[in-house]
Amino acid sequence: MSTYRIGVDLGGTNIAAGLVDENYCILKKKSIKTNLPRTAEAICEDIAALCRTLCDEANIAFDNIAHIGIGSPGIICRGVVNSAANLGFHNTPLADMVAKLTGKPVSLKNDGNAAALGELVAGCGKGKSSLIAVTIGTGVGGGVILNNTIIEGFNGAAGEVGHIIIEAGGRPCGCGARGCFETYCSASALIRDTKEAMIAHPESALHTLAPTLDDVNGKTAFDGMRLGDETATAVVDHFINMLAVGVSSLIQLLQPEIICIGGGVAAEGDYLLLPLREKVVAQTLAGADGMRTTIVCATLGNDAGIIGAAV
Repeated sequence: MSTYRIGVDLGGTNIAAGLVDENYCILKKKSIKTNLPRTAEAICEDIAALCRTLCDEANIAFDNIAHIGIGSPGIICRGVVNSAANLGFHNTPLADMVAKLTGKPVSLKNDGNAAALGELVAGCGKGKSSLIAVTIGTGVGGGVILNNTIIEGFNGAAGEVGHIIIEAGGRPCGCGARGCFETYCSASALIRDTKEAMIAHPESALHTLAPTLDDVNGKTAFDGMRLGDETATAVVDHFINMLAVGVSSLIQLLQPEIICIGGGVAAEGDYLLLPLREKVVAQTLAGADGMRTTIVCATLGNDAGIIGAAV
């Protein structure tokens, strides 16, 4: 019997699924709209149907699927989504619901943890045993894996890297706290800081790159920096300074072999990584024989969540 698995990346906009082989390669993938708001039952029915359609299109019998894994937003413990505000889930036994519809064993993990696992087994952390993923998007997500084990905490709430506090009493966060990592280092924060800098500096070249504030995106400040614009450079420097504080805190506490930076900002490559590494080295301790955590960009993109869920 083949050891095919299906990994499902459940998001607020799309449900993506991939057929994964024993070498962690995606043989076929397909996605559909999540179409929120609607019931968990309806979403589970779509997940089950998507899994079967995926097999049909790949000409692989559904009987040959050994396992289905799902990565979902939210606080997850023992197969239950305790809370996922953007999905409208509360104490939803998602794993059991999909298992009943498919007749397959189903595992459920937080989507950030699934993506971190994908990078560990098939991406930038391949061959390593410990990795922390920091994914920069609308918020800051991620996951923590130590000794090949996802760190979830006794209640499923561990690994929420975006909600470590990097400035006491700082910016308000949607979680209710102040000074969270994601309030300074998400793409949303970078865009907000760029807009505020443009308003304060009408002479900045940022106004040429983004004629209106609505044109600002996560690349705008980096593009301005590359043009030598002082205002843009200050925005990027502040972003990387705060990112270094969060990354350094994670390293000091856990000393993983790899920290991988994902999300759109990772496309900046060395413009992001070189100053980030320099700042982190200055704020962290080396281990035995001078060994340090390696900071790299994630390599699997959206496939990380699919592969990790399948694993």
